[in-house]
Amino acid sequence: MNPPLLDVQDFSLEFRTRSGTVRALEHVHLQLHKGEIVGLVGESGSGKSVLSYAMLGISDAAAKVTAGRAVFGGLDLLRADERTLADLRGREISMIFQSPRTALNPIRPVGLQIEDVLRRHAVAARGRTGPDAGLGLRERAVQALREVAIADPERRWSAYPFELSGGMCQRVMIAIALACRPALLIADEPTTGLDVTTQAAVMDLITGLARERQMATLFITHDLGLAAEYCDRIVVMHAGHAVEMAPTQALFSAPRHPYTARLISSTPGAGSTLDTLLPVPGSLPDLRRAQLPACRFSERCERADAQCRAALPPLQPEAGRAVACWHPLTAATEAAHG
Repeated sequence: MNPPLLDVQDFSLEFRTRSGTVRALEHVHLQLHKGEIVGLVGESGSGKSVLSYAMLGISDAAAKVTAGRAVFGGLDLLRADERTLADLRGREISMIFQSPRTALNPIRPVGLQIEDVLRRHAVAARGRTGPDAGLGLRERAVQALREVAIADPERRWSAYPFELSGGMCQRVMIAIALACRPALLIADEPTTGLDVTTQAAVMDLITGLARERQMATLFITHDLGLAAEYCDRIVVMHAGHAVEMAPTQALFSAPRHPYTARLISSTPGAGSTLDTLLPVPGSLPDLRRAQLPACRFSERCERADAQCRAALPPLQPEAGRAVACWHPLTAATEAAHG
């Protein structure tokens, strides 16, 4: 296989706050190849968005990277200067943020907001071929709206965010993110607040364009159902740790980490009832605690023992997947759990 487009190794990050140091990420590993769609899943507070913000250099000022690297196309994003990162953002790496109404500027027409990105990265747009070759900024912005299936894009160019529906605002956000045809797209909960039908339309749009352009896509979500339907591989996060990664079908058919199995058992599916759904016990640990267990799921796990609390389990590769657990599930134990 070709080298990964994005290679995150042993990445750790903490926040210095008045109430203590929050160890938000610890020894995280993640790889993403060209044209691949990877789902980053886990409960709210597991570190999914924190990881993406850190790679883009847009973390809170209280954040501090304490270890690791995040290499994109040969460049370590964690050691790049702000000028280099500013040039990459929007051109080579783009992000769709959780709330389009918050992310969009309320006092500028959406067309101008697309033009802002095109203007910022005008050099990258020179010499392009395809449907927008030789077009001016306005024409390219209209073309970007057309590519995300917005009806009457010439008229919508002059619309303000408050004049558009939530689904339409999300399409505008996608148009902004893809305007410069980036190599890597980070979609952070892109369907939050949308109805089920609009969710499907937005995900079909994102993944369809990703396949068409061979764009690597990191899809951040807590919705395992969406991840199962649209992702090639899945990385499971829990309390700042990447605990399992596997091809989607393998992960759902035979989860190896107890947390993954619990997440799947708590996710509604075809034929699910309240009696068959099993919640994940307990809650995420307080990451400000001075004495966190080495495995942060150990306090919620029925398989945990002293070793789990004393030593961090390494991410062990096995047959195209990897799991960080001293006592991973087997086919037999998973069957016993039902």
